[in-house]
Amino acid sequence: MEKKKPIKRHLALQPLSRQHHFGLLFSWKLRKGFSKNIATDRLQKYAAWFFEEEIKPHFEAEEKYVFPILDKENELVIRVLKEHRRLERLFKDTENPEKSLSHLEEELDAHIRFEERILFNEIQKVATAEQLEKITEIHIEKEAQAVYHDPFWEN
Repeated sequence: MEKKKPIKRHLALQPLSRQHHFGLLFSWKLRKGFSKNIATDRLQKYAAWFFEEEIKPHFEAEEKYVFPILDKENELVIRVLKEHRRLERLFKDTENPEKSLSHLEEELDAHIRFEERILFNEIQKVATAEQLEKITEIHIEKEAQAVYHDPFWEN
């Protein structure tokens, strides 16, 4: 089996890629919560917290500074914006939270992998040095990862 080479991420996009790592961890934590039969309301509270702390500011930064590097009619941009809207609806759905959280866990994981493997690679190919510098200037990474008060995913 051929081993995949790691993706070489431009310095300007590395903070967003690190945030993607936290999104993948979020999906893993939801899966762990489901496997341990954690109460849906606890998972829902975690998802609401994660949306406000991580996802919302992350989506805003991508949509304002990263995606405009490609044309707004670009099929990758159209797809990723559609996915952002869908993910936000899943985070906020209170009518059928168990179903929404289950879909969220799967779709966020797939979304992040699409951005990392396809979209960010395309952006790196076409971005100018000035555009990448702008991303570097605006992207302020948090000093430390926010810690959630109910680590249901642990033993």
